[in-house]
Order: sequence, then C-alpha cells, then structure tokens
Amino acid sequence: MFTKGQIIFGVLFFIAFVVAMIFSYKKDKNMHVMFYKGSYKVLLGFIVFIVFLFAIKVFLKH
Repeated sequence: MFTKGQIIFGVLFFIAFVVAMIFSYKKDKNMHVMFYKGSYKVLLGFIVFIVFLFAIKVFLKH
C-alpha cells in the first residue's frame, strides 16, 4: 500500500513533530500554568458529556 520511502518519511515526520511539540510545550510551560489554570475542568466536562451520550446510546438501543 505504501512504498518504503513513504513509510520512512512518515516515521521521521512523526518523530520530528513529537520532538517539536515537546520543545514547544517546555518553552511555554510557565505561560500555560498562568493562563490555562483550571482548564482541566473543561476537559473533564467534555469527557463526562461523551460518556453520557454513549450511555444513552447503549441504554436506548435495547
């Protein structure tokens, strides 16, 4: 499906992307703590909402 060159490019791109993301996060870590304090509550709310929708789907299917 993919050539050997495409697979190598994909793996190298993924590794470079992850390294860049880690470097960028470490660089902006102090700013994230200051500006995004409490953002875990929003993430938790989204997760609870998705679980709730999935539970409705499962219970109404039967």
